[in-house]
Amino acid sequence: MSITRLESNNRMSQCVVHGDTVYLAGQVAQNAKAASITDQTKDILQAIENLLGQAGSNKSNILSATIWLTSMDDFAEMNAVWDAWVDTDNPPARAAVESARLATSDFQVEIMVIAAKV
Repeated sequence: MSITRLESNNRMSQCVVHGDTVYLAGQVAQNAKAASITDQTKDILQAIENLLGQAGSNKSNILSATIWLTSMDDFAEMNAVWDAWVDTDNPPARAAVESARLATSDFQVEIMVIAAKV
């Protein structure tokens, strides 16, 4: 079974496809650093859609999602964006946890997904 790596550097790949499964690295708001939770979440979900598209999948095929927030006080704001975005006919298994710090203080939310390939 082949392995395809997308958007790779010496440290990591943003996306790895193995067989019919797509694994995304944790996505942060590269285009909305230090922005609101709403804007960061929107940016991340767009990045997820783009990566899934490159891998031959889409958001309706997401199997699981893990969400890290620097404060659970932002849970409702993040969920408002997520709920407007997620395929409600095919919701994934999901966990959301608080993490005191992410990669930099500019990031308040990070999302990682695993999806089936179309």
